[in-house]
Amino acid sequence: MTRLAVFASGEGTNAENLIRHFQNHPMARVVMVVSDKAEAPVIEKAKRLHVPVHVLSADEVLSGKKMNDVLKQSDIHLIVLAGYLRKIPGEVIEQYPQKIINLHPALLPFFGGKGMYGKKVHEAVIRSGVKESGITIHFVNEHYDDGEIIFQKSIPVEADETSESLQKKIRELEWKYYPEVIDKLLKGVPES
Repeated sequence: MTRLAVFASGEGTNAENLIRHFQNHPMARVVMVVSDKAEAPVIEKAKRLHVPVHVLSADEVLSGKKMNDVLKQSDIHLIVLAGYLRKIPGEVIEQYPQKIINLHPALLPFFGGKGMYGKKVHEAVIRSGVKESGITIHFVNEHYDDGEIIFQKSIPVEADETSESLQKKIRELEWKYYPEVIDKLLKGVPES
């Protein structure tokens, strides 16, 4: 059984979706949620679903040692970022090569990098005038939103699109495809 840790900093809608998806899964379980914010709504969602939560302070995240210790104690095999806003320390990336994945709410390499998350991404997409957006699922490396791309799915950006309407469409893609891509990774099937 593959043991998953979901990292989240905010509302936790994707984290909740992943926890529910893997509750009775034959190959994997979400056994822990890690957050960098003690007041994040994701914590209550995880607790309601009986998933242990570890809150790591900014200093603990920066050093990487505490994060590695927490992950090792729970025998984590795969780390799934779901709205986690802090950079993963190099020490953790070294311990989990090609075992940390992230979901970004745009088509990388565009609209990514430090400070590009949530509504900020959708606002930038609309301001730019591009005709499509989507999601990118990628491996995490030492740079924000720069790791090897595993999967992308695009949708059109309508002429009258707002950041709220785009966010809603992107969230539907996230909820559908993030669990599916993780399932395929667990089975070792490459994405096409």
